[in-house]
Amino acid sequence: MGRLFGTDGVRGVANADLTAELALGLSVAAAHVLAEAGTFAGHRPTAVVGRDPRASGEFLEAAVVAGLASAGVDVLRVGVLPTPAVAYLTGALGADLGVMLSASHNAMPDNGIKFFARGGHKLADELEDRIETVYEQHRTGAPWERPTGAGVGRVSDYDEGFEKYVAHLISVLPNRLDGLKVVLDEAHGAASHVSPEAFARAGAEVVTIGGEPDGLNINDGCGSTHLGLLKAAVLEHGADFGIAHDGDADRCLAVDGAGEEVDGDQILAVLALAMREAGTLRGDTVVATVMSNLGFKLAMEREGLQLVQTAVGDRYVLEAMKAEGYALGGEQSGHVIVLDHATTGDGTLTGLMLAARVAATGRSLAELAGVMRRLPQVLINVPDVDKSRVKTSAELATAVAEAERELGATGRVLLRPSGTEPLVRVMVEAADIEQARSVAGSLADAVKSALG
Repeated sequence: MGRLFGTDGVRGVANADLTAELALGLSVAAAHVLAEAGTFAGHRPTAVVGRDPRASGEFLEAAVVAGLASAGVDVLRVGVLPTPAVAYLTGALGADLGVMLSASHNAMPDNGIKFFARGGHKLADELEDRIETVYEQHRTGAPWERPTGAGVGRVSDYDEGFEKYVAHLISVLPNRLDGLKVVLDEAHGAASHVSPEAFARAGAEVVTIGGEPDGLNINDGCGSTHLGLLKAAVLEHGADFGIAHDGDADRCLAVDGAGEEVDGDQILAVLALAMREAGTLRGDTVVATVMSNLGFKLAMEREGLQLVQTAVGDRYVLEAMKAEGYALGGEQSGHVIVLDHATTGDGTLTGLMLAARVAATGRSLAELAGVMRRLPQVLINVPDVDKSRVKTSAELATAVAEAERELGATGRVLLRPSGTEPLVRVMVEAADIEQARSVAGSLADAVKSALG
């Protein structure tokens, strides 16, 4: 698998790349590294462990729990819950560590492990590097120090996690959702029960699709990566709008009443204006990644708001938010972080806040999202290339420079290696869609030639 940790934990094909042995070993390594860092100083450590509904999550959860308990960590199993719920519970319960088993929007055969530090924040890069180093040291022969007797960790089920998380979501809403009809696509994932319950308690009339997980159907033709079913359902039921989550529900995309997509940039724009009006948008600033549409940047400038851009990955958005105390950030893909209420992207919270804005203003989602105009954007994934050489290839640098000259000030180019998959992403924006497609196609060919 190369370097184990990507931009969102350790991810791979379950039982091939991500084995039970790897999950157990990483969990033990995480316990040892956090102990060395002083996280457990003076008390018996506790970890919260949750998962999405993938079949492979069952054996991987068992491996993670075994690894943590064997290292002297008490474990609270919260079962199938969204990633942001595990992050929230890690903080709310005062746990020293959180572990989520999910491959997010990836297909069912994949799975992943995400670690959360005390407070529910993702681990810093240096801690992930240290965990990987310690894991490799012990995998190749160095024995673990193992507690015995009363020193081993105890394992229990924490059945109150669902209710505690839903109550939290409802408590932070600025207003109720009475009068709204909403379709929710749960991607047969971790929010299949959480999200409909939260929207219903908040007063919305709820229609749910993709809400029957069987361990094998997660993200299968539904959810935030496949919006066709949601668009059709919104029109069929005459709903005000629809919300789509991914497998672990840290994302939220939307569909307006006419069946048109509302992406993460537009959602960020709507929430930014709502929070500024409420006085909660600290510094009148929004944090987003370099993948955000140029139209989002132009809209924020027009509205008098500042935009801080980071590398791709919600962890980097969060780091920038925490460093400067900003309240709102996110990604075009639908990872939206409202830092006053969550420590990571939270799809259900985002959807609720978007719905609350519609309810409070009496305006349609389409009208609210019209605050920004998306410039044509073409994204091509180029597989089977050496993504490690994206920044060092002279041939590729020349191709990018030529593309930027062609686009001028009305567009932009972005090449980046995927943090979770073996491919390079080519993104081109332009005022004209045909020009964007042409330039993106040429760059994709250049990537194949230079890195293939």
